[in-house]
Amino acid sequence: MEISYEYDGRSAPSAPTVRAVTTARIVGRVVAYPILIGAMIVVSVVALRHGWNLGAVNFVFLIGTLTYFAILERLIPYEPNWHPNLREWRWYGIYFLLTMLGGGLAQLPIMAVVGAIAMPQGHFPLWAELPLAVLLGSLASYVMHRLGHTNAWLWRLHGVHHVPDKVNVGNNGVNHIFDIVLAQGTVQLALALAGFSEPSVFVVGLFVIVQGYFIHANIDVRIGWLNYVLTSPEQHRLHHSTNLAEAGNFGSDLSIWDQLFGSFTWRSGRRPMAIGLHNPASFPPTGDVVASLLHPWRARPGVRRRTG
Repeated sequence: MEISYEYDGRSAPSAPTVRAVTTARIVGRVVAYPILIGAMIVVSVVALRHGWNLGAVNFVFLIGTLTYFAILERLIPYEPNWHPNLREWRWYGIYFLLTMLGGGLAQLPIMAVVGAIAMPQGHFPLWAELPLAVLLGSLASYVMHRLGHTNAWLWRLHGVHHVPDKVNVGNNGVNHIFDIVLAQGTVQLALALAGFSEPSVFVVGLFVIVQGYFIHANIDVRIGWLNYVLTSPEQHRLHHSTNLAEAGNFGSDLSIWDQLFGSFTWRSGRRPMAIGLHNPASFPPTGDVVASLLHPWRARPGVRRRTG
């Protein structure tokens, strides 16, 4: 990676300094994702072993993950032009708060059902439940996400997320409230109806947080052959492409469903043509929060971003 410096009449950094910075960035690209996965495992074990409030742990972990990737975006950015400016951060903050508040209130009935159905302890040990829970949860997420792009009305909800012309950890929270309710509720209900235990649902929830913010982060991280198992920022940037031929990759955590159902478009080194909507005029701008929230009920019939 080429590194450039700007100086104000000062001498250029020495060769050892440049090498140290380059080495630090290379190491950061390699360890950024494993560090967060390790943190997720530690938090899961400690929270379950000590009986912590799982809802509170989930929220704190979400904030920590968001902060972690916001810092990494400055240290190892993929595209510096995708950094949010102060105005965009204000927009993103509003969407984040509305999504947390509205989504949380709207999901109270769903969480009540989940609490009533999900078993305190499963039929199998947690280590045996988790792989199956991740598979089912990722499949439910994939189906809802793909429907959000192929169903005309659901696209009016989900398309709000695709309005920004950049991909970064901040605008991961740019969503329509009801899109989040449907997506998260479907996954949670699928896990509960399948009989997975509350600890399994909790751990899968942390994994979803990790993956959701990881794939949306504007960081120069590559995971190589793991792209055929896990979803990565490399894949999700293509998902946000204005070129519909490369804008597949509907998985948010596992990439196996994209491969199985023919929507896997990643290849090493592939960059998106441009980010945003194929038809930008079909949605209000991100900064017009009220119009975006009302858009599903005002949109012209038949306005869709993509099919397939």
